[in-house]
Amino acid sequence: MYASIALASPSPQVQVHLPDGRTLAGPRGAKVGEFLAVVKDDFDAPIVAAIVNHELRELNYPIEMESFVRPVTMATADGALIYRRSLVFLLEMAFADLYPNAKLTIDHSVSWGGYFCQVSGREPLTPAELEALRCHLQELIAADLPFERREMPLDQAIEHFRQRGYDEKVRLLSYRQKNYLTLYALGDRMDYLHGYMVPSTGYLKWFDLVLTDGGFTLRFPRRHAPTELEPIGEYPKLLAAFRQYGDWLTRLGIENVGALNDAIRSGRAEQIILVSEALHERHIAQIAAQIAERQAGIVLIAGPSSSGKTTFSRRLSIQLLANGLSPYALELDNYFVPRHLTPLGEDGRPDYEALEALDLNLLADHLQKLLCGKKVELPRYNFKTGLRETSDTVQLHPGQVLILEGIHGLNPRLLPETLHQRAYRIYVSALTQINLDRHNRVSTTDTRLIRRIVRDARERGYSAQQTIAQWESVRRGEKRYIFPYQENCDVMFNSALVYELSALKPLAEPLLRQVPYGSPEYIEAKRLLAFLEWFLPVDADLIPANSIVREFLGGSSLARFRVWK
Repeated sequence: MYASIALASPSPQVQVHLPDGRTLAGPRGAKVGEFLAVVKDDFDAPIVAAIVNHELRELNYPIEMESFVRPVTMATADGALIYRRSLVFLLEMAFADLYPNAKLTIDHSVSWGGYFCQVSGREPLTPAELEALRCHLQELIAADLPFERREMPLDQAIEHFRQRGYDEKVRLLSYRQKNYLTLYALGDRMDYLHGYMVPSTGYLKWFDLVLTDGGFTLRFPRRHAPTELEPIGEYPKLLAAFRQYGDWLTRLGIENVGALNDAIRSGRAEQIILVSEALHERHIAQIAAQIAERQAGIVLIAGPSSSGKTTFSRRLSIQLLANGLSPYALELDNYFVPRHLTPLGEDGRPDYEALEALDLNLLADHLQKLLCGKKVELPRYNFKTGLRETSDTVQLHPGQVLILEGIHGLNPRLLPETLHQRAYRIYVSALTQINLDRHNRVSTTDTRLIRRIVRDARERGYSAQQTIAQWESVRRGEKRYIFPYQENCDVMFNSALVYELSALKPLAEPLLRQVPYGSPEYIEAKRLLAFLEWFLPVDADLIPANSIVREFLGGSSLARFRVWK
């Protein structure tokens, strides 16, 4: 026993310990944002939240005890989400001020940093009206008005939205498991946003509004340049893919998660699944018919991780066979250069994702010979030795089509110009459009991550913690090698299925709950669990064996599918 230990009154001061070893001291009960304001200039990006004793907290969170605090900036995944969510809320409030009789819907994301927004209940905004909205947003930001966090009994929150005609929010909240709801208010207006917010409007300095094809795009910074807006890009094919999926949702009568839950509860799950799968199959059949009509010799398939490319490729192969074409899969991995010639990444390790990791000259030579009907001795890359070895000798017969699947499929440098006209390019991704409600969108990235967590656990024995830990590296590769080229495709295939998160939920939730508290991955696991709470589960036995979702759930009838040479 130490003689100096004795009962004492709480000190009026409390200490905050930062990751770099520094310690801040201040009044007990002061907000974590007030502590971090002392060191905010030491960071390359604005601080928008904090991790306090392993929990993500808003900057208004009071520090009542000695704490370990890690600032969360706009350059981090959590910080970027908080900034964008807060900007959406401010846009919603400003829009309601100027156009109270119209509805604003936050539809989908765009790769150069933004959300496509639609206006209903009136004609699309004119340039002058959009400029007025931009000016109003700037006025609210300059005023640095506080976002007030309010916790309300659930029944009162539902009544609040019912009185204001937010039917999709009323429908969604009827499935909430907790008996309260956290709302945010700006002046006398308030709404529910799924996640944390910045403290006030003054944080939201970086934005723009741009008219876009019947709606407008809310521009915001991306993480690598958190205080800059990227140049505006055109994305007509992506927009068309989202609109096609929107039409599918309308046909199904399911335009948000509340409507999906209603359908599941009313016993319509099997109908929703079968019609969704039929829409997928029809689109794949249309793509195969286009390939046959164009007489393409090469089909290039690219897309980000967990997009369902493997199942899509096999279903496409079946449809090609139905069109009298025999697909031959050529694996790009076998064209890696010898390991000692592989370019190095920023970490000094071999970067197998770089285009220069492929022997493009050898690939071009083999493709040209194969399309001319000549025999080619294909390579096989030995990942143990880092060298290429000889493999099968192949000669295509009339009616055969080469299929190449890989991250560089849409990069124009993959093929020589002489072969560009012979290629048909397909971009595959889970372009989710069903949202929680018209202001709370479902991230395509979240859908793919949940897919991957479930598949990694089943096929590789990975924990959810391991998958989440690798996800940031996966995303870096996608942003560098896939997303910049997505508009180069001839067609986009949206692999998302309206019911899939309800199907993945029963398998994903137990995996996410095993992520240890205090680990770096815990906060992401907690966020995904909160997100999945909104979905009612569906019985996986209702899902057809050739569904893209089966690639992740297991039980796919296409797992061993091969085309006989």
